[in-house]
Amino acid sequence: MGQDITDTRFTRADFAEFEARLKAETDLLASWFDDDRFADTPREGGFEMEAWLVDRRHTAPAPVIEALLAALDDHLVVPELAQFNLELNGTPVRLTGDALSRLATELTHTLARVRAAAAELGANVVTCGILPTLRAEHLVMARMTPRERYRALNEQILRLREGTPIWLEIHGEQPLTFEQQDVMLEAAATSFQIHLKMNARESGRIFNASKILSAPMVALAANSPFLFGRELWCETRIPLFEQSVSVGGSPLRERVGFGINYAQHSVLDAFRANVRRYPVLLPHLMDTPIEALAHLRLHNGTIWRWNRPLIGFDECPGHDPVPHLRMEHRVAAAGPSVADNVANAAFYFGAVHAMAAAEEPPERRISFPQARTNFYLAAEYGLDAELPWVEAQRVKLPEIILERLLPLAHAGLADLGIDAAEREHWLGIIEQRVRTKRTGTLWQRAWVARHGRDWEGLTEAYLAHQATAKPVHEWTLD
Repeated sequence: MGQDITDTRFTRADFAEFEARLKAETDLLASWFDDDRFADTPREGGFEMEAWLVDRRHTAPAPVIEALLAALDDHLVVPELAQFNLELNGTPVRLTGDALSRLATELTHTLARVRAAAAELGANVVTCGILPTLRAEHLVMARMTPRERYRALNEQILRLREGTPIWLEIHGEQPLTFEQQDVMLEAAATSFQIHLKMNARESGRIFNASKILSAPMVALAANSPFLFGRELWCETRIPLFEQSVSVGGSPLRERVGFGINYAQHSVLDAFRANVRRYPVLLPHLMDTPIEALAHLRLHNGTIWRWNRPLIGFDECPGHDPVPHLRMEHRVAAAGPSVADNVANAAFYFGAVHAMAAAEEPPERRISFPQARTNFYLAAEYGLDAELPWVEAQRVKLPEIILERLLPLAHAGLADLGIDAAEREHWLGIIEQRVRTKRTGTLWQRAWVARHGRDWEGLTEAYLAHQATAKPVHEWTLD
């Protein structure tokens, strides 16, 4: 959910002081890059998965998060923007041996605890990019989670918009236009965010490879075809999230997006852009040492790049905490099953590692404008997209994945030390999903084609299949 704050009332002096501290902390960060102050530890991977709470009678959003959190008292489960959303976190693991299965086991156990607690409240848990039963009347301020951070974000985004409503416009099979008076549209989209620990020297290469991989990843993980009963993009969550917190004015100020360039040297480029391009939203002043980078990290948390660099700290007994860098890959929707989510992570971990280590950087063969265009084409058309790839000739996305990227992912996981059986199992799910062309989105569309536009029925069938724990390519249309 990001860092919480204690107040929503800010003065001009607060903004000025925060901006000064942000600049000073960014300058300090730059010196850390120069001095190579970051942890240089083996690769670690983790995740955050957002989910829906729905009532058992109509599978409509159930605003019971506060009662659920009180019942669970679990640090891995935290609130999100709306009272019917939650976030499940994974404990980072070193990417070696059976690490992927360990991530899957923990997520399975966390989901089981959450579902048991939700059942006591008459609710269920759905992991899906956009809930089919969601309606506009669910997205009201009365359903915002009572946290000062969210109310402040809403006030500050509307301030930058000078009070004008947020305007949602998405083309597709059934185009949608919609006016919203607040940021609650953001609650309509849930994701599976993949985290990868990296060192400073390779951070630029990983950042750039993550951008190139965003197109195949968003298509592979597509699970958001419907919004308010309209059939839109394969991954409607992409334009929805980008527009839901739009601050208006120059496109360079927008808080969600693909970016405007590759990193030239390291992800320091992104943190410098944070100061240069993005107005401060939450000027919450903290009494912390400059080395904590508290203001820099809070500001970075209000800029939701599809590939976002993060800074954390490793505790070292007897020594000061050591800063580390992570890449947060945010393009994947919350998936149909634990197996699908972990397979998505496996594909990303392996492919990005191999691409970042390649002798010839792939960003030399795929321009940034091409990578950005590919991302939006893949979000709109999914596995049916044809994309210009390294030869700049249009290639069908399944061919790119099966013939070019899956071998890279296998090689990358092997280089990390992931067991052969692990590689075959998790990447095998990706292969079968592509060969059968059965993503979460394509299963939902096929179900509606057979059974009609019964959103409760679709969600109930989705939940029934989700309970089997089978990956989506094995789901039937019953």
